[in-house]
Amino acid sequence: MESWRLEEALYHYHLPMEIERATVEHMERSASRRVVCLLSVLAVLLLQLLGVAAAAAANCSTHCGNIRIPYPFGVEPGCYHDGFNLTCDHSHQLPKLFLGDGTVEVLDISIPSGTVRISSSSIVPTSVASGPSKINQTVRYHTWGGLRKGGPFFISPYKNKFLVLSCSNVQVLLLGGDNTTVNACATYCPPAPQKGQPFQFPMRNECSGIGCCSAAIPKGYTSYSIQVQPAKEISGFDAESSVYIAEEGSYDATRLIFETVNALPALLDWAISNSTCGMKLSAAPASACRSSNSYCQNYTSYVYNGYQCRCSSGYQGNPYIPNGCQDIDECAQWDLHSCYGTCINKPRTFHCQCPDGTYGNPFMEGGCIKIKNSSQGLSIGLVVSGGSVLLLLAFGAPYVTRKIKLRKIKKLKEKNFKENHGLLFQQLISQKVDIGERMIITLADLEKATNNFDRTREIGGGGHGVVYKGILDLNVVAIKKSKIIVQREINEFINEVAILSQINHRNVVKLLGCCLETEVPLLVYEFISNGTLYHHLHVEGPISLPWGDRLRIALEVARAVAYLHSASSMPVFHRDIKSSNILLDDSLTAKVSDFGASRYIPIDQTGVTTAVQGTFGYLDPMYTTQGD
Repeated sequence: MESWRLEEALYHYHLPMEIERATVEHMERSASRRVVCLLSVLAVLLLQLLGVAAAAAANCSTHCGNIRIPYPFGVEPGCYHDGFNLTCDHSHQLPKLFLGDGTVEVLDISIPSGTVRISSSSIVPTSVASGPSKINQTVRYHTWGGLRKGGPFFISPYKNKFLVLSCSNVQVLLLGGDNTTVNACATYCPPAPQKGQPFQFPMRNECSGIGCCSAAIPKGYTSYSIQVQPAKEISGFDAESSVYIAEEGSYDATRLIFETVNALPALLDWAISNSTCGMKLSAAPASACRSSNSYCQNYTSYVYNGYQCRCSSGYQGNPYIPNGCQDIDECAQWDLHSCYGTCINKPRTFHCQCPDGTYGNPFMEGGCIKIKNSSQGLSIGLVVSGGSVLLLLAFGAPYVTRKIKLRKIKKLKEKNFKENHGLLFQQLISQKVDIGERMIITLADLEKATNNFDRTREIGGGGHGVVYKGILDLNVVAIKKSKIIVQREINEFINEVAILSQINHRNVVKLLGCCLETEVPLLVYEFISNGTLYHHLHVEGPISLPWGDRLRIALEVARAVAYLHSASSMPVFHRDIKSSNILLDDSLTAKVSDFGASRYIPIDQTGVTTAVQGTFGYLDPMYTTQGD
């Protein structure tokens, strides 16, 4: 406004042009000085804030005793994320670390796995009944707790055991925080032996129900209660009875039967926030994932939904702090590279090549062969014959031959890509760029992962193809390679990729990528280590799946099929559900696989007119109904 008034005054009073220009220049210099002054003040304030932050970080405890305290955990105010405060008790000879206000002792903190190992005190049930009367109804006993209700810490599902030690003939129920039954087990002790007879007591390191029983904890809560259903002649737990929630594999059952242990280790999961990642899991959209090489992963509990941060493939460290995820030097760790040649570390990966003067396969011991030096004999022959042209050809021919070979290989890959419907595949994934970039895998990567498809890497196969086990980006994967190449199977291959790239379910095998550069298309799946359900159902000998696992596997397969039919963006009918197409992981969790015969069914479509495919007797009822 002042500038406008000055210009108007200069115009009305008809001042000389020199005065007008000088005045304008003066105002511009004044404005520039004001901007510079403002930027200087902002810079000083920013430096002060950074200094305060650095001072706060310098005052944060990094250890308590022999336990390391990484962010988002912390002891002092301002050093931890909300809900992750710890207490370091220095009153002990070796300081002890506790969650929150100091009721649950911390034994270890793992940022990569997103877990906290704690000391879980035993539950010594004390009956609420009094007097000599016997208990004839279910009675509530002690509660396991100590965690803040609603998170962010929860018992890790399937990683802990519900353990009961008692010689009372009782059935013990484990109840979750919402009073739902999570699991149950029963104990029994044989009568005392007669004089002169040995005491027959199980000494195996497992709880079979005689004096000790255990059950899985499939649902993660912050607290649990136990209920006891005693036999009519038993008044309740005896004085030596105890109950634990403990990490699987952290205890000796035989020792617990004969020795009183006050606490056992238990494993907790934790989530950093009560929000979710969103759709782009690899783009690290969550604010808590501060490292540039990290991503967000949703975490779903029965009482809390949040997310955890992970370092990207090829990186390790703490994703919750800036630059916390650092590149892994695979060349410094033999178990990560298996390179017998020269290993060159690169961001997220590594490069293995034969040393100078050698050629061959650097991933095999003795695979790099020394190049024979024939230049001396060649030089003598060239000098004698005087043929300088032969010298040029001798040196130029390998280069030209190599160029021609590389060009042929490149054209062959392009041809295979086209014949394998690569353009169709790109069109199917064009709407999801992040999936497309992740799923396209080169033939060179798969050859390196399988040691050039070595026969020793074969883990399965049949009339339609072979499955190889390999290591890709530090992950164990299964690579499916078809044998027969016909147009119908190529279409099924593309169909399987299109279906699995859009499916994300814990009971459906995860597709990691595909390769279209070979004559035979290749699919890369997550590696499922425990074989097929068919193998477990038809195993020779007395060992077989318990009925409890069979029912759970059936339920998981049903959930997967229900998800494919009703919950996915477009209904999918598998059309070949059978035991040989259901894989089991280490914890016997079902994974539905082999989607080659599957197809999409639009929601508004009422009938299927194509011919029935799949194994007769295993077709989806909904599919056969619509096919009618």
